[in-house]
Amino acid sequence: MKKLITKTILILEDDLKTLSIILDKLAKLEEDQSFYFSLVILTDYIQVEDYVNSNPKAKFDIILLDRDCKLGGSLHVLDLERFGADKVISISSVPEWNQEAQKRGVRRVVLKDYQHLNDFSDQVIEQMRELL
Repeated sequence: MKKLITKTILILEDDLKTLSIILDKLAKLEEDQSFYFSLVILTDYIQVEDYVNSNPKAKFDIILLDRDCKLGGSLHVLDLERFGADKVISISSVPEWNQEAQKRGVRRVVLKDYQHLNDFSDQVIEQMRELL
């Protein structure tokens, strides 16, 4: 029986196909843990500003950070200084956006490859496993 402990994961990703593959593998990862995952999934920069940056109670153990969103803004509006760049895995398909995150202190990067989403998501899950 699992302890009633959760690890909170913020996923900032607007591509539903990518998200569904990550969630499928995350469900398998959770089976191997002694705790549960609590997920917060946001798909646009306005949600990040309204529900995360402005929420004094928001805390996350892991953050998956894409950059572009369908509203034309940037998910990089996330207050990395507040939430901790050490908890972030940058998952953009654009190398420059991952480099931008690294300049802000992010050390973990997995370049998203839409042609190989399964391999990409395996790498993301491995990075998450290391952070747990």
